[in-house]
Amino acid sequence: MSSERPEALLVMDRKTLFTQFGRQEMDRLRELASLGDPVSSAELSSAGVRRRLAEVEVLITSWGCPPLDADVMAAAPELRAVLHAAGSVRGHVSEAVFDREVLVTTAADVNAEPVARYTLAAVLWSGKKVPFLLGRSHPWDGDRQVRMLDEQTVVVVGFSRVGRRVVGLLRDFDSSRILVVDPVADPAEITAAGAVPATLEQALPQADVLSLHAPLLPRTRGMIGESELEALPPGAVLINTARGALVDTAALERACCRRDVYAILDVTDPEPLPADSALHGLSNVVLTPHVAGSLGEETRRMSAAALDELHRYVSGLPARAPVTRRSLEVQA
Repeated sequence: MSSERPEALLVMDRKTLFTQFGRQEMDRLRELASLGDPVSSAELSSAGVRRRLAEVEVLITSWGCPPLDADVMAAAPELRAVLHAAGSVRGHVSEAVFDREVLVTTAADVNAEPVARYTLAAVLWSGKKVPFLLGRSHPWDGDRQVRMLDEQTVVVVGFSRVGRRVVGLLRDFDSSRILVVDPVADPAEITAAGAVPATLEQALPQADVLSLHAPLLPRTRGMIGESELEALPPGAVLINTARGALVDTAALERACCRRDVYAILDVTDPEPLPADSALHGLSNVVLTPHVAGSLGEETRRMSAAALDELHRYVSGLPARAPVTRRSLEVQA
């Protein structure tokens, strides 16, 4: 059971701290928790931080948080909650955290909103291949590849936080056909959302747009490779706002150089792409520098979500967005 005002420490890099925690956020944090010295840290190994860590009950984490491994956990005997003011906790939450049954939460639901909206914009523009025509003023000879959304089949891979939102946004276009590929999702939930469950093999030949929203797991790494890209119809558009390594980059380079597919990539593998990647400069490829998720002032909505979780924690209420060892097996 937490105290009325638990001892808390912010753990993230300095740029993230100043971006996500302004005066309003810090005032709210001080109302909910006791902040000692230091108030924040980007590392957890120095003597001063270890002394503070020994009495901390709650960590508010974000980008730049170091791994909370067994050594860190041994130095934090009072730790009861890790409240993440960003998306995935894979980079810092270790098995040692779950072994101690420490509460872990994420603000990934908040971050899913801008990613879903980016995806919707990409899908809408893809019907007329608009992203690939920017800067052109002369007539285009690809009229036969133009299909508006209500005539398209959109394949959503991953019925995740983002994937579910994308399906919901697409349903505003009543005639659009949406196939969802997710072997661990409940088919009844997919159907209730207005989409059609399908396997990847069934969906790919029908895809005018293939949008990736799956987590990067051992079984999903490289899931879109040579054979999957070859299964897409001519002129299909691949959108990746999830993880670059879901796609075999070499296979995608070959497919895009042959102009078999179009691609809108907010994430790549590696990230950023090397300067000599064949994907640079292709008129059928749009590259954006990992901007689909929350950026700048947008990230303060994620801070607010973490502070909401802190309020629930000190009030004895269940977390809104807990992360468990089991859920992390299928989440980003």
